[in-house]
Amino acid sequence: MENVPVYSATEESGRKKFALPVDSEHKATEFRLFSVAAPHMRAFHLSWISFFACFVSTFAAPPLLPIIRDDLDLTATEIGNAGIAAVSGAVFARVAMGSACDLFGPRLASAALTLLTAPAVYCSSIASGPTSFLLVRFFTGFSLATFVSTQFWMSSLFSAPVVGTANGVAGGWGNLGGGATQLIMPIGFELILKMGSDKFTAWRIAFFIPGLFQMLCAYGIFFLGQDLPDGNYAQLHKSGDKHKDKFSKVLYHAVTNYRGWILALTYGYCFGVELAIDNIIAQYFYDRFNVSLHTAGIIAASFGLANFFSRPGGGMLSDIVARRYGMRGRLWALWSVQTLGGIFCIILGKVGTLGVSVAVMLIFSVFVQAACGLTFGVVPFVSRRSLGIISGMTGAGGNVGAVITQVIFFRGSRYSTEKGIMLMGVMIIACTSVITLIHFPQWGGMFTKPSKGKTEEDYYLSEWTEAEKEKGYHKASLKFSENSRHEGGRRVGITESPDTQK
Repeated sequence: MENVPVYSATEESGRKKFALPVDSEHKATEFRLFSVAAPHMRAFHLSWISFFACFVSTFAAPPLLPIIRDDLDLTATEIGNAGIAAVSGAVFARVAMGSACDLFGPRLASAALTLLTAPAVYCSSIASGPTSFLLVRFFTGFSLATFVSTQFWMSSLFSAPVVGTANGVAGGWGNLGGGATQLIMPIGFELILKMGSDKFTAWRIAFFIPGLFQMLCAYGIFFLGQDLPDGNYAQLHKSGDKHKDKFSKVLYHAVTNYRGWILALTYGYCFGVELAIDNIIAQYFYDRFNVSLHTAGIIAASFGLANFFSRPGGGMLSDIVARRYGMRGRLWALWSVQTLGGIFCIILGKVGTLGVSVAVMLIFSVFVQAACGLTFGVVPFVSRRSLGIISGMTGAGGNVGAVITQVIFFRGSRYSTEKGIMLMGVMIIACTSVITLIHFPQWGGMFTKPSKGKTEEDYYLSEWTEAEKEKGYHKASLKFSENSRHEGGRRVGITESPDTQK
């Protein structure tokens, strides 16, 4: 971290004081998990709890599917279609969320979507057939786009040396909702049964639990959160401290950066796989090994709950390897961990005993979730100007991967579930290989060295025209370039640019 200018927590950086040490962009250079200091750590806790709530809502149905299936008379194909709908809705919502973050800020974008999708959760309780069940899962799934605002928010508040950790912990703890809901919904269902409801009424009442949780989170973000270290977007636009960018230019620099497309593809086979597993794993163990609904829920929950340490671990690993090997280390770590995840996925589809299946599933969960954290150790460096859309593209890639995987392997009776899991592992390995094509001119790639004479300023300032630079719109990118210099790694000679020699 010696290449990042740091202001101590107690000294003034410009005119503002912060509880955490910050860099020249006022981004925190330390990640203090047990702090709730505004704005950095408060936003961290608000973002992961909100994302957690959205995950609980989106996957509230799967643990109760054996009951819902009997009540609504659903076929295997209809259940598969509803699972696809739950993750497909967020594809476009995630891209839109990235744009909203770039233009309006993560606080408003996240609070609005979380609140707007809560009614769909409540409406799950009045589903009366396959069509209405599919629709409520589809619209509830839009809430998963809050992942994009979570990652954007963390990348806007935490400096390069700790951004992988911040993104990993926020995303991982939010993803815990996919495991927690496997416990929350059956427990809520059982409690409602004990209060005198019949089972076909109890599952409907249970959906009020995630709906209320999601609404409370939306209000918390809106009233307690802050977009950037120096204030909210609207406030900074009004004061002239932040340039209000044009959507067309933000979009252009995102879609023309091939690195974003590659990360979208690879994320489809780590996070996308996680979503697919969330949809099928409880029913898989219930049907194949004849365990009880409660036991199947516990096993399924253990997959999602591994996010408590696995995804954060991936983000931390990304930051650790970057301290010595820079961006090339981040890319190597991502490829290695995700490929190992694919191998364990193949093994999971092959084993046929309950104990071994659970053990392999847990190992698989650690690697596939760590790969998610490693991915968002790279994403913040792809583009400074179009960070929101790049985050949205990558996040949407995760949902596209989930949809494709569900359609090919887990819809209808074309493949048995165990064979579908095995083939999914093969796809993970194949799609992960494209990481080898990522090259940053200033830092290099897995097998390539940095382009001669290229600097961080060359890369990030290329997103601005000369006219925009004359107006000073590029200053945030210039500061980001300075603070990202350590991504060259200790083994790469790091020299100061003329802009930093002042």
